[in-house]
Amino acid sequence: MSRLTLQTLDTAPADSRPFVEKAIANNGYLPNLIGVLANAPVALETYLTVSGINARASLSLMEREVVQITAARIHGCDFCIAGHSAISLKKAGQTPEVVRALQHGQLTGDAKLDAVATFATAVIATRGAVTDADYQAFLGAGYHQQQALEVVLGISLATLCNFSNSLAGTPVNPQLTPYLPGAV
Repeated sequence: MSRLTLQTLDTAPADSRPFVEKAIANNGYLPNLIGVLANAPVALETYLTVSGINARASLSLMEREVVQITAARIHGCDFCIAGHSAISLKKAGQTPEVVRALQHGQLTGDAKLDAVATFATAVIATRGAVTDADYQAFLGAGYHQQQALEVVLGISLATLCNFSNSLAGTPVNPQLTPYLPGAV
């Protein structure tokens, strides 16, 4: 049971309703994260705005999903692990083996994805004060300073979602349970 109210289209504050409608239209159901964030219209707007900005980053969809899964794993957010695993498999065309590795903080065998996951882990662990070696390893994998900041952007988005879900005790929607760790 959620500690915070899981809003619906009918119960959400008026300022959240357009965002809730859009989420239902995009997903075919209301993700419980949206239902939680709807309690604070500015939090929901921030989530959707930053998500849109993050989608324009130069990192590929899969690289952005690596950041999201990595942050969710570190922050202990099964809801976000499931949601971003679903996107990785359905939209980014990733293999179950790679997604399972990411869910468990293991190497994927893809040098670029592993570099993103390793760098995101270092950014979170050091609150951005990564070592020169960590930064150089990221650059050595073919990334640039722009992508380093885009990893930070992705972590900021993940932090809003992961911490909101932890605060709320957000239950995982049935549509996402097949993507939980151990289910993929």
